[in-house]
Amino acid sequence: MVGTGALGRHHVRILAALPGAELVGLHDADPATAAAVAAEHGARAFPDLASLATQIEAAVVAVPTVDHLAVAGDLLDRGLHVLVEKPMATSLAEADELLARAGDRVLAVGHVEFYNPVVQALLSLGLPPRFLEVQRLGVFTPRSLDVDVVLDLMIHDLQILHALDNSEVAEVRATGVPVLSDRIDIANARVALASGCVANLTASRVSGEKIRKLRAFLPSRYYSLDYQAQEMRGYRLETGNGIPGGRRIVPDDLPTDRAEPLRRELEAFVAACQNQPDRPPLVDGHQGRRALATALAVVEAVRVTPGLG
Repeated sequence: MVGTGALGRHHVRILAALPGAELVGLHDADPATAAAVAAEHGARAFPDLASLATQIEAAVVAVPTVDHLAVAGDLLDRGLHVLVEKPMATSLAEADELLARAGDRVLAVGHVEFYNPVVQALLSLGLPPRFLEVQRLGVFTPRSLDVDVVLDLMIHDLQILHALDNSEVAEVRATGVPVLSDRIDIANARVALASGCVANLTASRVSGEKIRKLRAFLPSRYYSLDYQAQEMRGYRLETGNGIPGGRRIVPDDLPTDRAEPLRRELEAFVAACQNQPDRPPLVDGHQGRRALATALAVVEAVRVTPGLG
């Protein structure tokens, strides 16, 4: 484990008890933090990346995005499997370099929301949506300010959009403004795909409450996903001669089993490293790059309100 900040600590917690994996040790730029987290979970704190790399077969990288290429690239060069947190890099050039250096090793990207049970339930339908409405709002915290809200939060939903509909991006329109930092803190994007699907996405890290919701409009169906509650409510159109008027709307809630998405993500990574044929789905480096490309297109499309940029 490399990086034991706010998210890295959760990786450590899960890895310490994950079947099929052994938490050998961890490294952090802050030796005191590394020592404290290692002691809590019965692991060893390594003074540098090189000494840790000699003792492990796979690593999770949860360092600032600007350091992803240096840290993950080093580990890949040493022949290790790597899961790097999202966004996988600061640019497409860096993402391409990571992919090239991965070779035949597993390169996974930490798009944890993909592993949310309600997202997996929607994906299991195999029905590409016609329209998506997404809200991902959060209160302001001083973490992840090395990237803007599009790369910090919206990128989760862009990855899910591509998982639901594999067609190419046809058009991106967006607006956003900085509010409490010098980067974009709130943004709205309209992403149109070649299939005709349109997604309207809003992401904010300066809201008064935390909201994580997706509404999907499919042919003859509608589903509302609450990521936090892990609930999926829906309706579908039912037709037939025995129905008054020939059609009616009926509830179509999809039951899901609650689970910790981060644990599922790490289970998928471990399974991929072990080349298990029945492994769960994995967000690999190519999928991570695609989400990054669309996120960067959103950033490019943003027009900052005069006087706030």
